[in-house]
Amino acid sequence: MKQYRIATIPGDGIGGEVLAPATAVLDRVAAHHGLSLAYDEFDWSCERYAHTGAMMPEDGLDRIRHHDAVLLGAVGWPGVPDHVSLWGLLIPIRRAFHQYVNLRPITVLEGVPSPVARALPGEVDFVVVRENNEGEYSREGGRFDRGTPDERAVQESVFTRRGVERVLEYGFDLAERRGGRLTSATKSNGIVHTMPFWDELVAERAALHPDVVWDQEHIDALAAKIVLDPARFDVIVGSNLFGDILSDLAAAVAGGIGIAPSANLNPERDYPSMFEPVHGSAPDIAGKGVANPLGALWSASMMLDHLGHPEAGGQMMDAVRAVLAEGRVRTRDLGGEAGTDEFTAEVLRRLP
Repeated sequence: MKQYRIATIPGDGIGGEVLAPATAVLDRVAAHHGLSLAYDEFDWSCERYAHTGAMMPEDGLDRIRHHDAVLLGAVGWPGVPDHVSLWGLLIPIRRAFHQYVNLRPITVLEGVPSPVARALPGEVDFVVVRENNEGEYSREGGRFDRGTPDERAVQESVFTRRGVERVLEYGFDLAERRGGRLTSATKSNGIVHTMPFWDELVAERAALHPDVVWDQEHIDALAAKIVLDPARFDVIVGSNLFGDILSDLAAAVAGGIGIAPSANLNPERDYPSMFEPVHGSAPDIAGKGVANPLGALWSASMMLDHLGHPEAGGQMMDAVRAVLAEGRVRTRDLGGEAGTDEFTAEVLRRLP
């Protein structure tokens, strides 16, 4: 029996409420496929920050460094600034473990109506590949002349050849395995240093992948086209900021941010990768038992794929798809009345 040790970080709000269904379904699928999953839970959260002044302990990264993967619920809570929770937990994990690919699949699922008329099941199925370690999310810069009429804030973007090349290579490789099409998100008509540099490196990578048809779109036009014609896309690759915005927009096109999964990948597997739903901690519904666990279930399925068990991951998603396609049990964000436990029970009922 293949054994894996998974670090779980429930985090804040509905994080723990959606991780519990994910581990329950993981255990059922793992048992069927001869896998053993052991979980180590860590209480790193905004609540911990409120009590200790830190989102995680100083040796936190060392505590999870040798796990096979990290499964995270959600982070964020009123009273703790978002930049504190992000830079105190998620970004240190992503950067220390070289999780430079943020992978976000976008699929219109049968039984999940899209607010976009042309976004139909079986037609919209693409992936956003987001650079996850540098770019616009940088600490470079500062606030100057505070409190004066000349006060200014300077935020520097940092794009390195190594950082851009490796995420582009992942994107082109993925496009070769999928539909053979790649779109690069840029804004080189207005951002005169980093984006032309990005464009040049895209062209260099493309020359090494002649079987991939590629183009580039300015981010503003690309956002419009994702809404107007989402079925045209296969793999979209973008910088940290552009990929972040596009993936949330695309998740809404697919039916709601509550269903969206993500993977923070270290493709070389030198470090653990981290899997998390996109929806956030949702303080307004926390503790009410109505959170949609689909994003966490899908993220857990991606974890199984990454660990080398796509059949197990596929079985997980097949059960989720069956529940959604039947249409009888849906959570409130998808127009139904089911709670978290009821939806999870329906998924489990479809597994051996």
